[in-house]
Amino acid sequence: MDKLYIRGLEIFAYHGVNPEEKQDGQHFFMDVTMWADLSRPRQTDRLEDTVNYAAVRKTIHRAFTAESYDLIERAAQAVCEAVLEEHPKVEKIGLVLKKPEAPMNASFDYVAVEVELSRRENGGTGQ
Repeated sequence: MDKLYIRGLEIFAYHGVNPEEKQDGQHFFMDVTMWADLSRPRQTDRLEDTVNYAAVRKTIHRAFTAESYDLIERAAQAVCEAVLEEHPKVEKIGLVLKKPEAPMNASFDYVAVEVELSRRENGGTGQ
């Protein structure tokens, strides 16, 4: 299985348990890994034979900003489910969701969750 990557995707959203997070919002960063069979597009050089990064980015943005979640765990799950639903060539997705502005009284780079979801684990979504 081949891999496709989107690294450092920045999206502004309103996720968090504190009222100010839901009101003011903050920047989140994502590292996305998608597993797919890329044998055909490696031969044909045709966009329709592969996973379209731009289309996936739109799916991620829409899924991530459609609702305001308390937990980044739930937000990450929603993104993974949407990508599998809308992009049938993606067999598995891994997502590291980083929250650099988490409300903690400490100096840190970010807090994060890492979620992986495969088509089989998601009940065959998108097939």
